[in-house]
Amino acid sequence: MRFATVLVTSILSFLSIITFPAGGATTTLQLNDDVLGLIVFKSGFHSDPLKSLDSWNEDDDSPCAWRFVKCNAGNSRVSEVSLDGLSLSGKIGRGLEKLQSLKVLSLSNNNLTGAVNPGLALIPNLERLNLSRNSLSGDVPSSFSDASSLQFLDLSQNLLSGPLPDNIFQNCSSLRLRTLDLSNNAFSGSVPIGMSAVHNLKELLLNRNQFSGSVPPDIGLCPHLSRIDFSNNLFTGTIPASLQKLNSLNFLNLSFNFLTGDFPQWIGSQTTTAAAFEYIDFSNNALTGTLPATIGDLKSLKFLSLSENKLSGPLPNSLSGLASLSVIRLKGNAFNGTIPNGLFDMKLDEIDLSRNNLAGPIPPASSKLFETLQVLDLSENNLAGDIPAEMGLFGKLTYLNLSWNQLESRLPPEIGYFQNLTVLDLRSSGLIGSIPGDICDSSSLAILQLDGNSLTGQIPYEIGNCSSLYLLSLSHNNLSGTIPESMSLLTKLKILKLEVNQLTGEIPQQLGKLENLLIANVSYNRLVGRLPAGGIFQTLDSSAIEGNLGICSPLLTGPCKLNVPKPLVLDPYAYGNQNGAHDRARERSTNFRHHRFLSVSSIVAISAAAVIAAGVMVITLLNASARRRMAFVDNALESMCSSSTRSGNLTAGKLILFDSKSSLDWLSTNLDNVLNKAAEIGEGVFGTVYRAGQGQAMVAIKKLVTSNTLQYQEEFDREIRILAKARHPNLIPLRGYYWTPQLQLLVSDYAVQGSLQAKLHEHSPSSMPLTWPDRFKIVLGTAKGLSHLHHSFRPPIVHYNVKPSNILLDENLNPKISDFGLARILTKLDKHVMSSRFQSAPGYVAPELACQSLRVNEKCDVYGFGVLVLELVTGRRPVEYGEDNVVILSDHVRVMLERGNVLDCVDLEMGEYPEEEVLPVVKLALVCTSQIPSSRPSMAEVVQILEVIKTPLPNRM
Repeated sequence: MRFATVLVTSILSFLSIITFPAGGATTTLQLNDDVLGLIVFKSGFHSDPLKSLDSWNEDDDSPCAWRFVKCNAGNSRVSEVSLDGLSLSGKIGRGLEKLQSLKVLSLSNNNLTGAVNPGLALIPNLERLNLSRNSLSGDVPSSFSDASSLQFLDLSQNLLSGPLPDNIFQNCSSLRLRTLDLSNNAFSGSVPIGMSAVHNLKELLLNRNQFSGSVPPDIGLCPHLSRIDFSNNLFTGTIPASLQKLNSLNFLNLSFNFLTGDFPQWIGSQTTTAAAFEYIDFSNNALTGTLPATIGDLKSLKFLSLSENKLSGPLPNSLSGLASLSVIRLKGNAFNGTIPNGLFDMKLDEIDLSRNNLAGPIPPASSKLFETLQVLDLSENNLAGDIPAEMGLFGKLTYLNLSWNQLESRLPPEIGYFQNLTVLDLRSSGLIGSIPGDICDSSSLAILQLDGNSLTGQIPYEIGNCSSLYLLSLSHNNLSGTIPESMSLLTKLKILKLEVNQLTGEIPQQLGKLENLLIANVSYNRLVGRLPAGGIFQTLDSSAIEGNLGICSPLLTGPCKLNVPKPLVLDPYAYGNQNGAHDRARERSTNFRHHRFLSVSSIVAISAAAVIAAGVMVITLLNASARRRMAFVDNALESMCSSSTRSGNLTAGKLILFDSKSSLDWLSTNLDNVLNKAAEIGEGVFGTVYRAGQGQAMVAIKKLVTSNTLQYQEEFDREIRILAKARHPNLIPLRGYYWTPQLQLLVSDYAVQGSLQAKLHEHSPSSMPLTWPDRFKIVLGTAKGLSHLHHSFRPPIVHYNVKPSNILLDENLNPKISDFGLARILTKLDKHVMSSRFQSAPGYVAPELACQSLRVNEKCDVYGFGVLVLELVTGRRPVEYGEDNVVILSDHVRVMLERGNVLDCVDLEMGEYPEEEVLPVVKLALVCTSQIPSSRPSMAEVVQILEVIKTPLPNRM
């Protein structure tokens, strides 16, 4: 392939210097230019899995019949090449500059790597260039500032980095650029000035990068700009006043930056874009001041989001004049006063005014709002009065949150009319009266939270109609009567909270059939009798059932009362009596319960421990010689690397950096000094980790075990670039790699606080131990990182090695998952890797892998996560070896939970902790470590449950 490329390139160069007389021969040469140019361009692809370019034949006289190629009807020259979404791999090579009539080049959504070819800007008539959704790296070539015909440039969703060329705008006096999209990359530095030179620019999209400094003050000098998106960057300073000169601007997104200053009072004034604005998003900044009344003059405005700022003052009544508005989000500010009545007389899809200081009643809604409203969030304000009865007429409403207000209202019977409602949150809103029986007539409700009110009466039997319920919370009310048997129909239910009420009778035995239930609490009621035999109820701890009249459980010291017919004669010692033998009976009951448990759970735990211990011994013996051979290979490779370093051969490879920061430039010339024993900071299944650099330039370099890794740089490059796209606040970003057949290195960020393993188990006596808030932050952050890997990629990225040594901590103890997805660079999961995995991470390995089935899927990570959570809560290692026994942490905690003293497992070093958080977290961890993979939740579900567990009470003074 490389020989063919060189040959074709040589022929192309040769033909370019031959002179032909005028006439038909000139046309033939031009056709050959197009054919040969495309063939040379094709040779840059090393993989075409769909065989999309098979019709591209260098023997053809014309490419006009080739797939994905279009020609100009007038001169039969190629005018368009569109190769979008063909899974092509390789680089953008030469050849296209010969296509003199090419106007459109689109290569989006492929696996292209390497730098952006500067020669693309030399295509004389190119108008549209789309290279988005690839893995291109490096800088934007400065040659693009001279592409005078270019009208559309899309480089979004790549790995491009570094600052933009200083002259990208300044030398653009002849550039007809109308769209510039650099979003979803890793560009940094400030945005160069000189935008006024790009006279025709209409769309400027720089969102989701790392740009800093101020928003360019001359941005308002591009008279035709209609769309600006600078969101999710690091911009500071104020919103430039020059924006008010953009009379065509209809989309402005500056969200998720660090902008300060007052909200621009010129918004909506006569000299601004009042007639054009359709979309404004300034959310998640630090803007202050008030909203001007002139905002009501933005007659075309459809979307307004100012959430999470520091805005104050009343909401202007002029908001009701925004006839085109469909979404208004003002949450997380300090707005006061009342909600303008006219706001509920509009055709809005979403209203979010939560977390402000709004008072007064909820305005009555009109028929216009009934037809359109989908989301209504007025939570965490000071609203009072009744819940309007007409709310039940919101036919499209999916989310309703009125929690943390002072409504002192009854639930209107019409509340059950919702046909599409999935979330109803009315916590701590002063509700009185009973729960309507038809509250779930729509059967679409997934979350129902009515806790913290003054509700009375019975839980309606019709609650069983809520077939989609995921969370049901009725705690801290004055509900009475029995728990309805119909709750057993809630097969999707995962969280049930009924504590602190006046419920009576027995818990229906049918509730034991709720297999998905993870958390249940019925404490502090007037319940009696046995707990349901199945499901989670047999593993409830004492805090979930205490404070009742007579629940029968060995975990409780109080009396046991059974609702049984009179003729039935009971063993007087089974549950206790009233004749002084209570303690003896309870002791017998406890002993029976304990003895029965030992016959099942303890045997399983002991058997599992024996199997794992035996497996480790067998694998150790079988692989002893293999380890010796691997040690020999490692020593040989180390020797080769050392000799290569001395001879200068190490630099024969190339250091590829996805983020070309100046602070990493030194790596290219200092690799020889990196791989030394003094710099070693860790070792794992996939290789050894070294620390390199100083201060802000500190990085971690992993030297991979080269046996069993991909042997071709193209394949290695493709897989590593996929991992490099995994960007998340709880993932260690991959910065680059070094590759030769004998040596592969991965470059990533260095975590200043080290690993969770060191922080939890290897800290010095003088260092501060992790508190519960620290540990919960680590649990939730790790869950979010794994969820991103599992659910944001297709196929999912499986970590395969979740354990504390692979959870790194930044200066604020935020968790950063490292070493994710390295199984992708293995040619196969061989026995050496498996045996090394068992020996390096005992206790974290999912049982399906222990059976050598090698089914690497997301549920393996869920298992390892569950063990890690138990380790964080208890402070103990996942497997501990005594003189004559082996303690497996998950089995030990499960036993303690069933005995009712699971809190005895909690690490005392972390000080005070809230039981209402620790206990559900422990239970969730045990579900994650289920022996059956299908019984474990997904990481997305884990994140949802953790966020429900950690529901902070609002700070109310």
